[in-house]
Amino acid sequence: MVKQDSLLTKIAFLGISFVLTSAYAINGALPQMTEALHISSTEAQVLATTPSITVTVFVLLSSFIAAKLGDKNTIILGVTLVGLAGIVPMFTDSYVIILASRTILGAGLGIFNSLAVSMIAVMYNGKTRAAMLGYRAAAEQVGQAVLTLLAGLLLAFGWRATFLVYLIAFPILFLFIKRVPDTSEMTPLQSSKSEKTTVEKITRISPLVLVFTLFAAFLVIDYMAIQLSFPFMATELKGEGYNTSPILSAMLIAATVGGVTYGWFVATFGRFTLQIGLVLMAVSNFLVAFSHGNFIMLIAGVLLIGFPLQLISPFIFNQLPKLGPVARQSLITSIILIGFNVGVFVEPMFVATFASLIGHGGGSTAASAYATIPYLGLVLLIIAIVTVITSRKQEK
Repeated sequence: MVKQDSLLTKIAFLGISFVLTSAYAINGALPQMTEALHISSTEAQVLATTPSITVTVFVLLSSFIAAKLGDKNTIILGVTLVGLAGIVPMFTDSYVIILASRTILGAGLGIFNSLAVSMIAVMYNGKTRAAMLGYRAAAEQVGQAVLTLLAGLLLAFGWRATFLVYLIAFPILFLFIKRVPDTSEMTPLQSSKSEKTTVEKITRISPLVLVFTLFAAFLVIDYMAIQLSFPFMATELKGEGYNTSPILSAMLIAATVGGVTYGWFVATFGRFTLQIGLVLMAVSNFLVAFSHGNFIMLIAGVLLIGFPLQLISPFIFNQLPKLGPVARQSLITSIILIGFNVGVFVEPMFVATFASLIGHGGGSTAASAYATIPYLGLVLLIIAIVTVITSRKQEK
């Protein structure tokens, strides 16, 4: 048996989450790619969001793949695809080939996406599990921040060079192979009496899983509406060639703080952690929406958005053991992840369509975002109020 509780094993396991959000690391290069490849801004955004749809498909397929290959080998396959497909755009000007490589990149991410979450329930329990969920969320944001910053530095050598960041997958893969055991080789962990009692009471998947899935999709639509639109907003204010990568990296560092401090927020504020996150996301929306011409206000809104999201997403995952039996946790995790990834994929279309419905269609990407974001903020506030009311009723 292998002891999975060692620090190096935890680092090696969290390493795979480091690359889980790497699809968005090249977002700062989108304006330059739009010009170089002679494509529309929407087509450029599709390159950033397309991986999310294949992530969704392969999140569903990953349990079948893992049944054949084992959890560890499935993760190895996924990380390998990320490294190989990620660097393809360096060698071509073809939009179709680049789009295909981004599709394969998403497949690789999807293959191990749910395992990066569900294996925590297998490897750890109690406070360690809650902490690892927060650290895993932080690892995603650290990875995106570091890779986005690195891509921004590489942007000085042309948009192609930004795709070199995907080479990081290979040293992460090496450490994972060396240090992380397969689930069949792990030391069994003892569950607490309270956990055993809870598990025994749950016999089927709760309908709340669907509610959480829709909620996850909405959260990501809101987050991506700000993240993907910011380079275009900044270009309108600062001119062509303005490098937004350092600011996007700082945004992700703020998100990392959210993941790392999640445990403290839960210990201090309990169930109100969710409402705190929702209110902070709404504040971010309003700062961005009403920042017209005020670059400092725009940056403040962009920097804020990631922090509350990383309070809410671990909160969602930490509720999953209460929503279904242990044998179904992998499936439940996959369903929630589908919500997150569908939200990423539909965001450009959602923002453009909603802007059109409220009379702001046909404008620039930035204009559509400015029009849509305040309404998303209002919905966040409504959800915060509703969840406070419903939670109080449940207590009575």
